[in-house]
Amino acid sequence: MALDIGSWDLAYEFNNTDHRTELNGTDRLIVRRGRPFTINLSLRSGSYEPGVNQLQITAETGPQPVEQYGTKAVFGLSDAIDDTRWSAAVTSPPGDMVSLSICSAPDAPIGQYKLTLDGYAQFELILLFNPWCPRDTVYMDSEEKLEEYVLAQDGIIYRGDAKYPIPSAWDFGQFEEGILDACLRILDENPKYKRNPGKDCSGRRNPIYVCRVLSAMVNSNDRDNGVLEGCWRDTFDGGISPMAWRGSVEILRTWNITSCLPVRYGQCWVFAAVACTVSRALGIPCRVVTNYLSAHDTNANLVIERYVDENGQLQNISKDMIWNYHCWVESWMARTDLKAGFDGWQASDPTPQERSEGVYCCGPVPVRAIKEGELTFKYDAPFVFAEVNADIETFLKYKDGSTRKITGTSQVGQKISTKSVGSDEREDITHLYKYPEGSDEEREAFKKANHQNKLLKQPVSSGLHVNIKVSVEMRKGCDFDVFAVVNNTTSVEKKCRLVFASRAMSYDGSIGKECGFKDLLKVELPPGGERKVPLRLNYSKYCDAITQDNLIRLGALLIDNSTRDAVLAMRTIVLENPEIKIRILGEPKVNRKLAAELIVQNSLPDPLEACCFSIEGANLTAGKTITERIPNSVEPGQEAKVKIYFTPTRSGLRKLLVDFNSDRLGHVKGFRNVIIGK
Repeated sequence: MALDIGSWDLAYEFNNTDHRTELNGTDRLIVRRGRPFTINLSLRSGSYEPGVNQLQITAETGPQPVEQYGTKAVFGLSDAIDDTRWSAAVTSPPGDMVSLSICSAPDAPIGQYKLTLDGYAQFELILLFNPWCPRDTVYMDSEEKLEEYVLAQDGIIYRGDAKYPIPSAWDFGQFEEGILDACLRILDENPKYKRNPGKDCSGRRNPIYVCRVLSAMVNSNDRDNGVLEGCWRDTFDGGISPMAWRGSVEILRTWNITSCLPVRYGQCWVFAAVACTVSRALGIPCRVVTNYLSAHDTNANLVIERYVDENGQLQNISKDMIWNYHCWVESWMARTDLKAGFDGWQASDPTPQERSEGVYCCGPVPVRAIKEGELTFKYDAPFVFAEVNADIETFLKYKDGSTRKITGTSQVGQKISTKSVGSDEREDITHLYKYPEGSDEEREAFKKANHQNKLLKQPVSSGLHVNIKVSVEMRKGCDFDVFAVVNNTTSVEKKCRLVFASRAMSYDGSIGKECGFKDLLKVELPPGGERKVPLRLNYSKYCDAITQDNLIRLGALLIDNSTRDAVLAMRTIVLENPEIKIRILGEPKVNRKLAAELIVQNSLPDPLEACCFSIEGANLTAGKTITERIPNSVEPGQEAKVKIYFTPTRSGLRKLLVDFNSDRLGHVKGFRNVIIGK
């Protein structure tokens, strides 16, 4: 006998809190797969009696729901919930109020669902991945890690240089208003959905499929209504500098309200951060990682060839690049499509670099497959392996056109970094990607990967050595010295030429204008001798050369005049911006207005114009950026100072992100942790 249902209560607050989705709001039903949720039915007539009353429930997702593809499920009442499939059970005693517990399958496709009870009572819900459910392929068995990789709305992304990693706070904001809808829309704008919506919606049961779709859709290189357009030029006409973004919320909202026009502009850390936001919003544990000295191997030969001229300047002959750093994401999941042992963190990269299966996307590939040299594993293992393992070969190109291989010390894949769980410390995860250099395990991985260059490499030494040393403080606006230290470890005197050059550099490895240069034609080194050669870098010279990345590439080329053997040392330095001092005025409590006092001292010998401060923070600024402009110029040595007011909406530990922008300093970043009381 059918139930005579009069009305129903979806218990939004109870269910969303139980499913850890209440931060998305409690005005609709948002649940995670493989975990029961409760709805309360009020009967118009009669009462529920076990064994007598029946109820047929239909759950459907997508425009073409079919049971065969898992996008439709039809089920009735059971004595108890079965958490391996869609099921329902009454949990209340007989009467005219019925508490109905419904559980989705732990491998059900995620997305928007319509549930129908007995053909007429209908309601909607959003179903997400469930990393708390052992039967879900994204299951993670650590509450502390789940707090960090799913629920944390802010984090740290590392930029700068391997010798000087710079932590930058980021507002992921996955629970801010409208963000979950934007994330679901990304899935619906994906070309695979447009071609075959039924198959695409069925594929959404699989986090591997979803991650690959996100990797393609966070960039817009395929003209597929993707979220971000990349730009690696010095100017960002028609858009916003990637340096200006502090979080993902404004990017995703802008994309959503402009009918999916790509937002201008992104670079690698922005692409990765937005992908991380979307993954966490959908329930996939995710983190942003940074690989310092990251290889972009365009021809898949695991070798990056670099050419320098006799003035020590890099030549743009090869398309292969060494990025000063490169960011991608790792997502946590089981790899049931591969042999055992490759579950866990999977690397994927939404920054458009090379095509994979005809589309600008990369991954997901097991991080362990990279470590073991398993380059046949899906997806794009050779490209990621090269990013952390490619060999660098440097050639000296003489004026007559001839070339000669020279000795260098650069290595790719250094200090692979991510934010630590539960703290703002940097966690070095290089060991997850690579075995220790020179170990038997590393050699085995190279054999599997057929990395002949590394396997056949023998240490070569001409007896000449060059290293670059730098000053303790290298602040933007100051003049300072860097040093080339040259050694002769042979038993004979060496007469050499030393070229010591410096040029502005972008983080993707492209070289700009000269910042300082020295060419010593007669450097005499006695047996066992050492010489320290300074190069002065003057602000007046480098101020108009450097890009927003604040990077200068140093190169010291030492050429033996008698043998023409050459050794090269390269180093990148990061010019330090002034610190933003952040003071919170008032007692931090929910719904109580606070002020942030922000101060920056102008460290340049020039006045700063067009100065403004901006703040942003998850649950601090209502998902918006609050900006305060400074009407006057800020003279050298003077302070720029403002108060900006904001009202926290939730308690807990939050990050207030601050940006100071001006014509000469560019974007200066800072953040402050704030504990908001109830």
